[in-house]
Amino acid sequence: MARLCLRKQPHLKKFIVTSAPPVVYYIPDFITEEEESYLLQQVYKSPKTKWTQLSGRRLQNWGGLPHPKGMIAEKIPEWLQTYCGKISRLGAFSGKTANHILLNEYKPGEGIMPHEDGPLYHPTVTTISLGSHTLLDFYKPLSGSSQEGQLPQTEENRYLFSLLVKQRSLLILQEDMYRSLLHGIQGCEEDVLTEKVVNLTEAGAKTGEIVSRGTRVSLTIRHVPKIIKNKLVLGRK
Repeated sequence: MARLCLRKQPHLKKFIVTSAPPVVYYIPDFITEEEESYLLQQVYKSPKTKWTQLSGRRLQNWGGLPHPKGMIAEKIPEWLQTYCGKISRLGAFSGKTANHILLNEYKPGEGIMPHEDGPLYHPTVTTISLGSHTLLDFYKPLSGSSQEGQLPQTEENRYLFSLLVKQRSLLILQEDMYRSLLHGIQGCEEDVLTEKVVNLTEAGAKTGEIVSRGTRVSLTIRHVPKIIKNKLVLGRK
């Protein structure tokens, strides 16, 4: 199959955030209010056993547990599979179909430390936001060595810029934005929009606005290339 690339999808060109490194696509109102309401109902109807409580958030894992030796695929419910298909048809995963969803719930004041998604996934991350906005912050990774006179490698001096991610939007990160930078969410209850938020125009916001956070549920939809069928393989050395 010929390689599909989002840059070659003319209907998506208008969604590129040109003020960010390559490549960010920000699609506002990717889903309707009715779809958002339905998805949130399904999230909270899920069995309690699907939730994993972490420090600063809780999550659900759908599709299997990614592993260096390969993911043992699990059935994805139809209410999520619909959006795996919808995003895959955009060409986000080079012609492959999304097969993994990480669902995170962030209450006001909760966040996640700067991190990278890593090599277990196709180098694209797509996220649908439900219930509230957030600011997604981007950072330089820690360098392996420090030179004399260099500032300490703190989060503050490694911070580069932010993206405003509104509810019902779709965010797609590829290339440098996926491979070269870390991303995280500050644990706060409101956000002050500054000039460091590089997609204010695309998100329909203005510098100086103060936006209160509600409870946000993110659907992080990805493709795991390596799938195995034999569960015993994971137990071998």
